[in-house]
Amino acid sequence: MALSTTPSEVTKATSALSYVNKLKAKAMASHDGYKRDKFSKGWGNIQQGDRTCDLRNYILTRDLTNITRKSYDWCLVATGTLKDPYTGKTIEFVRGVKTSGAVQIDHVVALSNAWGTGAQKITETARYQFANDPLNLLAVDGPTNSSKSDKDASLFLPRVAYQCKYVARQLSVKRKYKLWVTAPEKKAMIRVLSTCPKQKLP
Repeated sequence: MALSTTPSEVTKATSALSYVNKLKAKAMASHDGYKRDKFSKGWGNIQQGDRTCDLRNYILTRDLTNITRKSYDWCLVATGTLKDPYTGKTIEFVRGVKTSGAVQIDHVVALSNAWGTGAQKITETARYQFANDPLNLLAVDGPTNSSKSDKDASLFLPRVAYQCKYVARQLSVKRKYKLWVTAPEKKAMIRVLSTCPKQKLP
């Protein structure tokens, strides 16, 4: 299944703070039955002009600069520079068994978190879209992504300079796929967004 690079309009831009204040918090649902492949077996594909590339390389193309590609496959990003949104570090990406992990693709709203906040009730197609939606994907520092794991905003936040955009993006993803927030998550989101009340949902 190939996704389009043309984003669908989910909502009109609105204040992230006003939106989260209106949300009704719910408890995390049981994680019984959760498996990563309930969302997607590996990366899906996305159409880029006349080419079909996998989502990992599409996000690398979107988020890195100074990109070079493998001569035998245009889709494969060989090298590039990432200004990591989570830490602020500059990371030189080099594709390879021992080096690719320096840059990972994060699900801004983790799959496991989504499962416990409503995704187990949406369709298989919607879960596939969620796992492969560019809105929910960011190229980030590998070790930071690993330490984030499936934590929500009450347990993980990136550097202060990126927190408002990060939380607003999480809210946009949850809004698009009709997922809820927990009480600790909502409290953390309000705390962050109170420092930037004009922040819009992307």
